[in-house]
This record gives sequence, structure tokens and C-alpha cells, in this order.
Amino acid sequence: MLQRSSRTALGIAAALTAAACVASLAPAVTQASSHREAPLVAGEPQLDNTDVYAFVSPDAPNTVTMLANWVPFEEPNGGPNFYPFASDAAYDINIDNDGDARADLIYRWTFTDNYRSKNTFLYNTGVVTTLDDPDLNYRQTYKLEAITESGSTTLINNGRVAPSRVGNASMPNYASLANAAITPLPGGGQTFAGQADDPFFLDLRIFDLLYGGDFSEVGQDTVGGYNANTLAIQVPKSVLALGGDATRNPVVGVWSTTSRQRIEVVDTLNNRNRYGGWQQVSRLGMPLVNEVVIPVGRKDEFNATAPRNDGKFAQFVTNPEVPRLVEAIYKIPAPATPRQDLVEVFLTGLCKACGPVAVDLNSQRLNRDVDPATFVPSEQLRLNMSVPPSATPNRLGVLGGDNAGFPNGRRLADDVTDVTLRVAEGVLLPNHPAAVDGLGDAVDTNARAFRGTFPYVALPNVIAVNQN
Repeated sequence: MLQRSSRTALGIAAALTAAACVASLAPAVTQASSHREAPLVAGEPQLDNTDVYAFVSPDAPNTVTMLANWVPFEEPNGGPNFYPFASDAAYDINIDNDGDARADLIYRWTFTDNYRSKNTFLYNTGVVTTLDDPDLNYRQTYKLEAITESGSTTLINNGRVAPSRVGNASMPNYASLANAAITPLPGGGQTFAGQADDPFFLDLRIFDLLYGGDFSEVGQDTVGGYNANTLAIQVPKSVLALGGDATRNPVVGVWSTTSRQRIEVVDTLNNRNRYGGWQQVSRLGMPLVNEVVIPVGRKDEFNATAPRNDGKFAQFVTNPEVPRLVEAIYKIPAPATPRQDLVEVFLTGLCKACGPVAVDLNSQRLNRDVDPATFVPSEQLRLNMSVPPSATPNRLGVLGGDNAGFPNGRRLADDVTDVTLRVAEGVLLPNHPAAVDGLGDAVDTNARAFRGTFPYVALPNVIAVNQN
């Protein structure tokens, strides 16, 4: 268990959060994460990573749960094709346990489309009660691989994806369909692929000139009522840890990526043939980096960049743009630059040997078997697996005295927006204005309760957003 004073806890949360969202001083921008953030993936939502979560499983504390979401702003009742995963893409959750900014373990999902009949426009032709129901016309299956330096191991073939939630008439017991899509993994653990309520909560109106210059207008959960596509996996800590030893080496870094074949040929019938090898086109670790840290001219490049090459983007962390905007609109002084504390948080994780924030929290350099000479600064969501789940979780995570929460990984209910806003406005720095301590976007919880067991996300919304 990490040791901390209240002041240290404040600094830990502030620092790590700030690195992810250093450029986002306003309340809602802080964890908009990557909802339509870059030009390329904004036009291809199936490829767009929206959020990444990693936490010690509250009901299975010897395991870690990792979730990644794709396809932002899925409107319920969005037929007739609804929201499949792309069948020509590779969806990855990457784990770096030795800090060299290269994935030591990759979980890769690839999907296959299946139709019972193409002579109908319907997603389902009647009431669907099971994943194998003949009335479920469109079905997706997946292959799940574990990829390491030694090669690829297929964990699941023909895994079943939970269908998009068509509606109560078509799927009167959707919970049973979602539960049936939870699949055990060989050697322990489980995985899930399917639609869910978008677990992120925030007021996204930040992009209207930072709430039109009036923080009193915050409080609308802009993401509420929408769904997303979720990939979730729960595995023993030893599977993720360097050398299989989570006691000696408890810190891992996590990020998700989407890749697509490099070459596409479209024939006269609009068939799209792709080949040429995988090319990364979307990426997400710490949230908000794509949206408000990286400038628009570099966003697509960032999405194609491997973490080991993140140094070329460091200038946007040390000299963030949004604090200057907030100062211009709200007259809140921007912290002095260059922000070396944010470099530590954003690229290295926090440890006493890493930089000015002298706290040991979640850098892979804390792993006993890591060679510091091989450590490469890179942007990742870092989790110290040695911190047990909290009996009384605090939505502010470490900032609220709860070391099991953000920025030590990220749980579904962590209010990263409020934490990040306070950090970006200088709560980590000495002599910050007292008003900074209470800043927030007035959206403190998700609109729907999370489940208490894997995969934890709430079931998809079925009521149209314009009826909420």
C-alpha cells in the first residue's frame, strides 16, 4: 500500500492528471477523452478509441480489469445497422511492464460479420432471447489473441459479441444476452465484447468558448444517454506483471490502439479489399491528449505514433495551450511554463527518481526488476497493482485520499474531470488560489449505475437521447 500525507495525495493526483489534460483547464474538457478528437478517426467512428480504464477488480482483487471503448455517441435505436465493431481492424489493449515504451503484452480482438440472411434489411427478424437465436440475423464473432515477444497465442476463437440493444420488443431480456457474452479465458480471467452505456460523464460544452465565459452554466452530462462499444478483459495480476511477479513489479502501463490494413482497393460494387499489413490509426492512454494537448495539425500523426516516440510531442505538454485560453477568458493566471512537473506525470509516471514531484506512485521505474537505463518516457495510463481496492471509493481518487483511484489507473466512477480541472488550475503548485480547490463541472456521477461485477459497465441505453 502506498504511503502518503494528505498534501502528498493532493500532489500525486494533481500531477498525473495534469499531464493527461494539461491543456484542459475548463471543467468538461478534462476527460472528454477522445470522443471524435482527430480529423481522420472523427470520420471513421468504428476506429475511434474513446476511453481506457484500468483498475484492480473490486470483487476479485487478485485480478486487474482493463476496459477500452470505441465508437463515440452511439444513439440508441440507431438502426437498421446499429453499431458493430469493424471487421477489417485490429483492436488492441497494450501493456508495458518494464517501462521501455514497448508493449510486452498485447490483447488483440479481430471481428467477423455473420448474417443468417442478406435478403432482409432487419438486424433481427423476431424476438431475440439468446445469442444463438435464429431471429438474430446479424451476429459478430471475434478472435482474441495474446501477443508477446515470443509470438501469438489464440485465447478465444469464435467468441460471441453481445448485440447492439435494438429495443425492448426485440430483446426483452437484454441483460441475459450481455451476460452470455462474458467468456472465460484459459488459465483464468474473462473477457467481454459488446455494447454498453458510455461510462464517461462530463459537461462537454467546453468547446463553446469554455462555457461561453460562464462557469455557472456547467452541469449537463453531455454524454448521458449515449452508448459505446466496449472491450473488457480481466486477468490475474501475475499475467501482466514483469516476470510474472506482481509483488516485485506491481506497475504496468496501459493504452489502447486501433489498426487497419494500409492499402484499400474499392471495386465497382463498392467492395473494399484491404491488405498491406496493419497500420495504427488511433490511440488512447491518458485521456484528452488527442483533443486538447496535441494541436490539430499533429493529431493524426499522434494517433499513428508508437509511445516510444512520444518525445517529439513533449513541447505541447511543457507549454500547454488551454491554460492561456482560460486566462484570457476567465482571468485565472496560467501556471508558469515550462511545466516540468507535467513532463514527469505525462511521460514517466510519478516516482522520486523521475522528476520534481517527489512521490512514488505509478512509474514502471518502481518495479524492482526494471533497468532504469532502458526506461523511455511515454504517454500511458499507469496502474500500481499493489494498491488494493478501496472499501469506500472516493470519486476524486487520490486527490480525495483514495489511492486506489485516478490517477493511479482509472476506475469507471472516478471523476477525472473535477480532479483535472483543479490540477490544471494549479492545485499542485504552491500558493495556488483557494478557489481552485472547489472547481468542477457539476457532473459528479454517471447517469446510470455501474454493475458490481465484470464487466462493470452499465447495460446500453435503450431510450433515444432526444427523449431523455
